[in-house]
Amino acid sequence: MEEKQFGLNDVVEMKKAHPCGENRWRIIRLGMDIRIKCEGCSHSVLIPRKEFTRKMKKVLVKHEE
Repeated sequence: MEEKQFGLNDVVEMKKAHPCGENRWRIIRLGMDIRIKCEGCSHSVLIPRKEFTRKMKKVLVKHEE
């Protein structure tokens, strides 16, 4: 299986939508844990990298350096 490529400030789509109805998340912290922020209600969640890579569907917007 290919490794998913994502970086800081990328907007990603998760397999399940947030309870507010939005399915777009911005990556705001990378490390052993990844913090993502909902684009709809600005709620942030800290999840382990392994769980994040399993639950992420695709990268919607790549952040340009």
